[in-house]
Amino acid sequence: MSTTLLIHDGSTAPYAPVTRMGGLPLAPAGTAWPVCATCSGHLQFIAQLVLEEERGTVAVFMCANDPGLCEEWSATAGGNRAFLFPAGGLIPLSRPNGEAVLELGAVRGVERVEMPGQDYWDAAPTWAARAGRSTGEVLGQLGGNPDWLQNDETPDCPGCEQPMAFTAQLEEGPESRTAPNFGSGSAYVFTCEPCRRAAFGWQC
Repeated sequence: MSTTLLIHDGSTAPYAPVTRMGGLPLAPAGTAWPVCATCSGHLQFIAQLVLEEERGTVAVFMCANDPGLCEEWSATAGGNRAFLFPAGGLIPLSRPNGEAVLELGAVRGVERVEMPGQDYWDAAPTWAARAGRSTGEVLGQLGGNPDWLQNDETPDCPGCEQPMAFTAQLEEGPESRTAPNFGSGSAYVFTCEPCRRAAFGWQC
């Protein structure tokens, strides 16, 4: 058993084709910027996760227009969206009508660090102690098992109706001013690779 930690690795370009928090999304040509099912406002781009072995790229969005009113924590209510895009052929997604869509206040590059023999919440403080850095620089984990703060809320795929596979856990990061709003909690990303679908939700 091992845990793949996502570690804050400084800033990176907003369109970089890498795993990162913030910046602007890469997507297939013709992709429309997603909107909230409740308020119809454009969603804030949260993260891009480049999966190994060219399995695809996950893009995560969440409503930040009326925090707490659009059920943005739910993986099924429509207050957020996640997409599983192909591994290649992605281009920068244009801001709708040129408007300044809400973005995170910083672009955080990510280093992947393998921590053998430990689950997520043991791995994060162990890494911090060894590296002499704060656990706030742990931006989450890739793969492994979700560390639920509340009950298990694994969503079913709307295509095949089977439970989706846990793909990543995300944290707000080292600076609240530029962080996604997970209510000081953790977020969870799921995919169904056969159906090419993704889902996202958070708990606090």
